[in-house]
Amino acid sequence: IAFFKSYGLASLEYDVKITPATVFDIASVSKQFTGYAISTLIQQGKISPDDDIHKYLPDVPDFGKKITIRNLIHHTSGLRDWPEGLHAAGWRWDEAFGWDDIMRMVKQQKELDFDPGSRYQYSNTGYNLLAAIVEKVTGKTLPVWVNENIFKRLQMNSSQVLTSFSTVIKNVASSYYLDGFKYQKANDMLTAWGSSSIFTTTEDLAKWVIAFNKGLDDKNPVYMRMIETDKLNNGEKNDYAYGNEIMDDQGLPNINHTGDWASFATVISTYPTEKITI
Repeated sequence: IAFFKSYGLASLEYDVKITPATVFDIASVSKQFTGYAISTLIQQGKISPDDDIHKYLPDVPDFGKKITIRNLIHHTSGLRDWPEGLHAAGWRWDEAFGWDDIMRMVKQQKELDFDPGSRYQYSNTGYNLLAAIVEKVTGKTLPVWVNENIFKRLQMNSSQVLTSFSTVIKNVASSYYLDGFKYQKANDMLTAWGSSSIFTTTEDLAKWVIAFNKGLDDKNPVYMRMIETDKLNNGEKNDYAYGNEIMDDQGLPNINHTGDWASFATVISTYPTEKITI
């Protein structure tokens, strides 16, 4: 680790300073952990990217068009994203959004936004369904699987996938936003595992990043698959991989994902040719 420092306050009420051990909600950066789970199950021969999702999730409506695991991974399923869907159904942004709410919304969809594979459209819903597939195949919820196969293995002891709004999280940072010149508390009640809801620290994320980069260096097929992109039906390239976007940053290959929820903001950005991750 070349640089490791913290700034600011974790609690404005109590003037508690942020440290590298402060716990944050990393929002959509959680998707790469789901990507690791799916890549592992593919490597074990338990699922295939080209499997129809209805093989595992019969409750998802049959729109008369095959939706594959590959479509969920690369955001080409045509399924509607739950934040906008639930908001349109009457949820306020200051209310709680839960796993069961998302699953009910999926089951009530009447049509797709487009034919699967025909275009890219970022969909948190797809990654929630990937979590449901992990549970169907392994018999363990994604929070349990990730804890057993990632957090414990890498000794990410301050990390968890949130499954209940009422969970007490030690050393967690509160979330705030600026309203003019005043700070207000942001509502962060979300249990949407698969797409988000991992709470962790920079100390723990460093362990994940080091393991990820070592996996790429060693050509470990599970990690190598996580940076595989896809093509749309028309042959056009889709740069989204397994919970990571594969980009070009001023001529440098870049593996990148951001997370944003309730004023929490996270990024993991890797430059593999430079051996640098931020």
